[in-house]
Amino acid sequence: QLQLVEFGGGLVQAGGSLRLSCAASGRTFYTLGWFRQAPGKEREFVAAITWGGTTYFADSLKGRFTIYRDNIKNTVYLQMNSLKPEDTAVYYCNTVGSGTSYNKPLSSATWSQGTQVTVSS
Repeated sequence: QLQLVEFGGGLVQAGGSLRLSCAASGRTFYTLGWFRQAPGKEREFVAAITWGGTTYFADSLKGRFTIYRDNIKNTVYLQMNSLKPEDTAVYYCNTVGSGTSYNKPLSSATWSQGTQVTVSS
């Protein structure tokens, strides 16, 4: 049974950086994605990375966010730079589909617990 646990998040000023971690247990060889949900909005795709290291990003976030993984530690990281107040949201990780389904979660049962990221202006 796959379990995903997040670390990181917090309060940062606009222009600052944060790194989120998503540690997996119980499964390997997965593609993992990050999502976020701002108050009053639907959960949206942020970025994803395959086991082999291929990355995908939401168009609006390219250039500011980076995703990478350490397969030995079974952990995926989301590095967020040049943060803006509109990046404020609860961030989640989950396994996602392959190919063109990289932005779609595979299961509603494997969401991480979520971590709050707040960017002040």
